[in-house]
Amino acid sequence: MQLIIRQALDQYGRLSVPAASLDDAADLFGAGLASFTVVQLMLALEEKLGVEFPDRMLNRKSFSSIAAISACLTELTSEKAVA
Repeated sequence: MQLIIRQALDQYGRLSVPAASLDDAADLFGAGLASFTVVQLMLALEEKLGVEFPDRMLNRKSFSSIAAISACLTELTSEKAVA
């Protein structure tokens, strides 16, 4: 999951450093992630994984780190598998 997130961050996040150089808990907004790029990142991840972020996950905390994004996606993909 982290690899998919890092690839999407490199493609859409416009970070000041490569995503591979960031710790999973690193502050993505401190690394250059902006509101506009969060939307692009979210859409790319939704398309890649066939999930949809619900309104409750559309906040800064959900996209604050690779670990936070991974937790959201893990929840969404497990919900999708159950459905």
